[in-house]
Amino acid sequence: MINATIVPEGSLEVLSQHEVIQLLDTGSSGLHELWRRCSLAVLNSGSEEDDTTKILEQYKAFSVNIVQQDRGIKLAVTNAPDSAFVDGKMIKGIREQLFAVLRDLVYIHNELGDGSRFNLNSSEGITNAVFHILRNAGALNASEAPNVVVCWGGHAIGRREYDYTKHVGYELGLRKLQICTGCGVGAMKGPMKGANIGHSKQRLGRRRYLGITEPTIIAAESPNPIVNELVIMPDMEKRLEAFVRISHGIIVFPGGVGTAEEILYLLGILLNPANEEMPLPLVLTGPPSSENYFRMIDDLVVATLGERAKARYQIIIDDGPRVARELARGIEEVRRFRSKRDDAHYFNWRLSIDMAFQEPFIATHDSMRALQLHRDQPEEQLAVNLRRAFSGIVAGNVREDGIRAVQEHGPFELTGEPVVAQALDNLLRAFVNDGRMKISRGDYIPCYRVVA
Repeated sequence: MINATIVPEGSLEVLSQHEVIQLLDTGSSGLHELWRRCSLAVLNSGSEEDDTTKILEQYKAFSVNIVQQDRGIKLAVTNAPDSAFVDGKMIKGIREQLFAVLRDLVYIHNELGDGSRFNLNSSEGITNAVFHILRNAGALNASEAPNVVVCWGGHAIGRREYDYTKHVGYELGLRKLQICTGCGVGAMKGPMKGANIGHSKQRLGRRRYLGITEPTIIAAESPNPIVNELVIMPDMEKRLEAFVRISHGIIVFPGGVGTAEEILYLLGILLNPANEEMPLPLVLTGPPSSENYFRMIDDLVVATLGERAKARYQIIIDDGPRVARELARGIEEVRRFRSKRDDAHYFNWRLSIDMAFQEPFIATHDSMRALQLHRDQPEEQLAVNLRRAFSGIVAGNVREDGIRAVQEHGPFELTGEPVVAQALDNLLRAFVNDGRMKISRGDYIPCYRVVA
């Protein structure tokens, strides 16, 4: 482990005295512990451990503090992971991400903390907050034509699937499309790595590898080294909204419960009648070995949300060039749609997102048991509840509070209509059998129980 003093790189050089006090406050209302954990996640880039509690225990002696000086600030890190340094000097990309963490946490705490600037009890207020966080991070560029492809997929994927994500990323890069992912490893890293080669071949000057994360999951999915724009959103729901608002097309690679959560979130939004004519290309893709994964996802969607949801995506197996062509074609349709209506290209204001998709869901045994998993409700409302079920399982797998709740009180219980419960249980069993729940080695012990 290494001790070092770090000068700013790219994001934030000046803090007020009040902001310094907030960051150093170790009380319940202070930012220090959250800042320490997010900073550790950045410094631990490349780790294959996705158990937050183990990471925090391994580096329990790690600390980060501010060195205030007349000409700005420096950061002092103690007992930091060796992998963040080369010959005693911090890697530049990690230094950039370290200050991006500081930038976003300070902004979120100051602008969203007391609720005075944004009305977080209204859908419009939440969307406005998402916009301002992205703008403050420099993630919105009004001068660029639509070109951002959001890539979703799991961090616990096999080598063949990872290589395929690189291949698709390469094809996207050749078409000068930019990449946005959840910033972690696996299917979040592969498309960026492949696109980097495609961008290089096309001699593309501006190359965007945008990673969007949030504080409760960043330790389990540390930013990968290719990310050159890191944004931390306040919670999972605002993270998901940031993805769909900033994207011009979405690709889903194989993954696990987190990827299923993202699919159901997006389908629930697209099922809203207000979004019926909204073009947004959505492709589910993987190598031949992943075909069963997508068949299981498709079975769940049809059994629960129906054919109207199925019509909003296409599944393409083992054809990277076709995936890239479909995205390029779909993004051109998005450009025409927004241009005709004088809509912004850099942020999708027109997309209608109900409050049920925006309100933070806290996974507890009571909240998981209360989820309405039956078809006697509008499809978009069932999508809300299914998405929350997967979100709770993600929490039980990799988030510190979820892991602790399961350790203390046993598995979360999900109760649903037999058809829905059976489709959900079949998919989750397939995830377990295929090793898609966690990176960590060893037999997976489910943090949930499905009851019909």
